[in-house]
Amino acid sequence: MHANDTIVVIAIVLGVVLVKLIRGPLGQAIADRLRGTAPPDPGLLDELEAVKTRLAEVEERLDFAERMLAQGEQAQRLPGRGDS
Repeated sequence: MHANDTIVVIAIVLGVVLVKLIRGPLGQAIADRLRGTAPPDPGLLDELEAVKTRLAEVEERLDFAERMLAQGEQAQRLPGRGDS
């Protein structure tokens, strides 16, 4: 067997392996990911839910702080304050 024959055999074997990979589950997963139809990562979804929960808590705290500031501003505007 000559060196050229060896290269041809290796190329054929690599070609067959590559076709098997592309047509198998790995190839399907890559194709789904490229098309954007791959199922989302469950860990990523859990992390997203945690971030949503934290954001909702921060929004509630911000609303509370805004109400407290508004009450303080209203109290300063009330007539009859002895600050004048």
